[in-house]
Amino acid sequence: MSISIIIFAAIILFTLGIAFYAGKQSNKQSVGDYLVGGRSFSVMILFFLAVGEIYGIGTIIGFPGGVYAGGFSYGIWFLAYIVLSYSFGYFISPLIWRAGHQYNALTAADIFKEHFSSRSLELVVAVVLLMFLVPWAQLQFEGLIVTLNALGYDIPPYIGVVIAGAIAYIYISVSGVRSPALISIFKDIILFAAIVVVGIAVYQKVGGVEPLFLGAKAKGAILKFQNGSEINFAISTIILQSITFYCLPHLITVVFTSKSEKTIQKAQRFMPLYMLMFPFLIATSYYAMIYLPHLSDKPNHTFIVTAIDLLPSWVIGFIAAGAALSGFLLLSVISLAVAGLIVRNIIPNVPERSQRRYSQTSVLIYLVISMIITVALPSLMLNLISTAYGGFSQIVPGIFAIIFFKRATAKGIMAGIVVGIIVVFILYFGKISIYAINPGIIAVIFNIATLIVVSAFTQKEVVNRTPIAHLN
Repeated sequence: MSISIIIFAAIILFTLGIAFYAGKQSNKQSVGDYLVGGRSFSVMILFFLAVGEIYGIGTIIGFPGGVYAGGFSYGIWFLAYIVLSYSFGYFISPLIWRAGHQYNALTAADIFKEHFSSRSLELVVAVVLLMFLVPWAQLQFEGLIVTLNALGYDIPPYIGVVIAGAIAYIYISVSGVRSPALISIFKDIILFAAIVVVGIAVYQKVGGVEPLFLGAKAKGAILKFQNGSEINFAISTIILQSITFYCLPHLITVVFTSKSEKTIQKAQRFMPLYMLMFPFLIATSYYAMIYLPHLSDKPNHTFIVTAIDLLPSWVIGFIAAGAALSGFLLLSVISLAVAGLIVRNIIPNVPERSQRRYSQTSVLIYLVISMIITVALPSLMLNLISTAYGGFSQIVPGIFAIIFFKRATAKGIMAGIVVGIIVVFILYFGKISIYAINPGIIAVIFNIATLIVVSAFTQKEVVNRTPIAHLN
């Protein structure tokens, strides 16, 4: 057994110990403690949990692979939408927390149910969120398979998926969101250090920034947008994803764990510091272009293979563990978001004292279904993933209506969501392009227009409810 596997296994076992420690601190009777930590997380815990959800395995695996395969435009899009998300989230996240606190909500659909007193709207929101959350797990599973293979074994996909699913389930089953929160602190230290170490190794190998960029350009790296269509798509995608980001159901779960609005804003101020790791990730992409051209058919291996090419085996153990933990933790919190939607919003009238037990069962079922579909129907999952942001974004007008507007009705929001989802599917699967604008943006426009028109014709249903932003 190599030293890298021993280090990797030791780190994973250590995190399992953290999970069981977190389990002793939790209230085992409370579903609120299980799903959102009893709304008690401090600035530090919230910070690490949130950045753990923002910078998952897609960052360390997907970002270098995207720049390697897609060039400059991919990097610009990714960085720009993360930066804008921080700015947007600083203002909107506290208001989402306020809505959750006002209605004692544990899921995004809870807010809609309580604000509009509408079971139908609650079901529509829950079904839409679940439909696009299921394929989200595949991203984590695929990244974990790449990471596990980096340890030197060509692990069959189904074994990698089972290992990942089992570890994520253990994290969640013993203490709910508390174990991902505590493990995130440890994981982020390893992950950040791993990225910096690999980046420094790259710069030392090639002799600095200028030789790296010149070498990548000589190998065909594209350092600018190629045409107006690329610009249109990049800008519209940046806008769509930055506005949708903090309305993703698992990010809403993280926001609900905070003990106050000010805690969220304090944690938010420091999150951009994580952007400092991207120059090192870009360095790995360009290094791979120069020295590892054989990765063209496996761009997601860019970061790991670069690390293996430059660093000793024992360091690879730490790097693989950091990457794997990113996937395990994001998978864990997504599972919690799914469980909350099923137990509180899909299944009717589950007694609160039974919701924690039902949630644990739902997490297990969700992980098993995701594992089976990931292995058996990968193309189906990939198609749904391509529509995920477009689908999640159809909830955003409804959230804005809850926060800022008093004239929107439940029927108006439901009609807007349904029309928006239909437009998303027509544009994506019909491969219809309108000036290369992201289809999700176009669907949101139809969504808002429908919301306004239907709400105007159903004003008799409007009751005297105060927008969340007007509450103190």
